[in-house]
Amino acid sequence: MNTDRSSARRIHVTGVVQGVGFRPFIYGLAQRFTLTGWVRNTSAGVHIEVHGDPNSLDAFTLAITAEAPPLSRIESVDSQAVEANNGYAHFEIQHSYAQAGAYQPISPDVATCDDCLAEVFDADDRRFRYAFTNCTNCGPRFTIIQDIPYDRPQTTMAPFTMCPECQAEYDNPLDRRFHAQPNACPVCGPHLELMPSPVQEVPPEWDYLPLNEIEAVRDLIRAGYVVAVKGLGGFHLACDATNAETIQRLRKRKGRPAKPFAVMMPDLGTVLEYCEVSYAAAQALSGRERPIVLLPLKSGTDIAAEVAPGLTDLGVMLPYTPLHHLLLEAAPDFPRALVMTSGNYSDEPIVTP
Repeated sequence: MNTDRSSARRIHVTGVVQGVGFRPFIYGLAQRFTLTGWVRNTSAGVHIEVHGDPNSLDAFTLAITAEAPPLSRIESVDSQAVEANNGYAHFEIQHSYAQAGAYQPISPDVATCDDCLAEVFDADDRRFRYAFTNCTNCGPRFTIIQDIPYDRPQTTMAPFTMCPECQAEYDNPLDRRFHAQPNACPVCGPHLELMPSPVQEVPPEWDYLPLNEIEAVRDLIRAGYVVAVKGLGGFHLACDATNAETIQRLRKRKGRPAKPFAVMMPDLGTVLEYCEVSYAAAQALSGRERPIVLLPLKSGTDIAAEVAPGLTDLGVMLPYTPLHHLLLEAAPDFPRALVMTSGNYSDEPIVTP
């Protein structure tokens, strides 16, 4: 290790720098440039103190902006010289602390990363078919935040105590789940539950409790029911986009007589079968933000006219949570397009418990 401690800097980084893997990124940079010191989250951003060779400090400071994690958005990097402290033998990630009156932006929700999706569909992985699989590369989950800094005790995940395996991931600065605040697995995290509706009566002989929740929801959608499906924040009201009668019933309940609905399809290949898709539209559909993209609908498809009355374009999006991917996984007689609309009465705020 470099023993030159003649120089030191204190650096303050502002912007979207929490919940995006920023501290492990800084930790890795410090290791690469053989620097000691610390990094920590605060309500006002990320604070860093580094000690070492002056040239290494220069390279480290430049790399903060040049190599920042893809989900981060740096607004400023303020650096000032401080007195070197020979007491730092290594670089560490310190506990976060709150600053009264300070403000810290948080990244908007983005889609589940490819690595997590691979785990969800890997039969040998401990998170196989776990609907709440996530990591730091999936970004922070905005709607679980109760206060900043963005740390697990200040999120709605606080009641879920991590199992030893999840805790080991969470504590390892070189793991992609380091300080991933929603980190969980089937052993220690939240689980799916199918709840009855006070509006729709399910035939009494359909006892879904002993069955797999995903399969039960598919059966309900096949039978023409509307199902509330948890998203990253609130709920979507989901139903078969080819079933005109169900869509009309949804419109009546939601108080939305004519405004078009968006649909979710399992993958880009399916979208290409239903819609005209430009290169730019394909890129947008597949982006981390998973936006709704307005596309010309091909003639002769089985999408019900009631989805977008009187229109020739269709609002389409791709799955962006493990639950979405599991629900839209290829299954016999299951529609390849689902209406996915916000779980609120028309023109009213999102419904919360």
